[in-house]
Amino acid sequence: MPCSSSNLWKGKSVHFEIICRDKEVAARRGRFRTSHGVVETPVFMPVGTQGTVKSLTPQELEELGARIILGNTYHLYLRPGAERIARLGGLHRFMGWRGSILTDSGGFQVFSLAKIRTIDEEGVAFQSHIDGSRHVITPEKSVQIQEALGSDIAMCFDECTPYPVTYEYAKASMERTVRWARRCLEAHRREDQALFGIVQGGTFLDLRRACLEELAALDLPGYAIGSLSVGEPKEEMLAVLEEVTPALPAGKPRYLMGVGTPEDLVEGVRCGVDMFDCVMPTRNARNGMLFTSWGSIQIKNARYADDPRPVEEGCGCTTCRNFSRAYLRHLFMARELLAYRLNTIHNLHYYLGLMAEMRESLEKGAFSQWRRRFYARRQETRQED
Repeated sequence: MPCSSSNLWKGKSVHFEIICRDKEVAARRGRFRTSHGVVETPVFMPVGTQGTVKSLTPQELEELGARIILGNTYHLYLRPGAERIARLGGLHRFMGWRGSILTDSGGFQVFSLAKIRTIDEEGVAFQSHIDGSRHVITPEKSVQIQEALGSDIAMCFDECTPYPVTYEYAKASMERTVRWARRCLEAHRREDQALFGIVQGGTFLDLRRACLEELAALDLPGYAIGSLSVGEPKEEMLAVLEEVTPALPAGKPRYLMGVGTPEDLVEGVRCGVDMFDCVMPTRNARNGMLFTSWGSIQIKNARYADDPRPVEEGCGCTTCRNFSRAYLRHLFMARELLAYRLNTIHNLHYYLGLMAEMRESLEKGAFSQWRRRFYARRQETRQED
């Protein structure tokens, strides 16, 4: 068999096993276990920002193959409140989700959504984008919120570095993120929750390496790469991935935050990433963009008004088995709620299926061949034309 157990890391809250590694590139096939189940990697985590993956029930997510989803600390803290969720049994029970949950630190949303914000060594003071109320999130407060939510994996509070940014700002930001990570680790108490660190440093490779070394010394259960796909050119994102990912602690989960397109997932896996999340399949579904193995289509285009075909021939999702492009276009143009549900079902089926294909190719020792076929398929003439 091409795959055999090659590394096993057991922590108090997450057990991670590397089943096999690709012989040509850094891609690897793994598995981790939390108190809420087993997650096969590489994995894509649907984004459930406010305790829901928009338009879908937890049961539908399970049927699509999702075993871990993402919740957002910033949004859940503001509404309905972490204390309320804790009183009601934690986020799993509150939203009726039986699988694993990762919560982000809230850092990205504080810097991207808050109306007014100020940052200092203590943390970030900001005004809510909902009602303008004033709040302060410190590293300790971020940990406190995530512990109240009861997620299986929590993230250290960090500063999401924008793009473009000066070297001096990126350096100061990265160093603050490291100091905050130490404070998060000191504040963290839940033994049934893993705390992951986040490597920052913008597109400056020396800063990324320095951050990685400092965080690795903390011996955290897992590590993430943050602040990519924030406007930088694709080649710069890949340069960071190729430099940082293989240097992360080898026996622990590696998580690329907020990325991205199907091509991004493939290249992330090539570099050795185990975990991904992104709003793209769900947000784009609500905007009428549907993903396929050969590219994507905008369902609102007039060419689909009389098109009897499914979104993608051979796709086994509920949407493609039962509905035509013409019907999906009608729903979208009429702003029917069913449009968002059916589009989301298809897009998540595609993303989760893409990850399953990569896992299978790694098990067979054929990831590089699969990757070549993936790109060749996208070079062919698009079916809708």
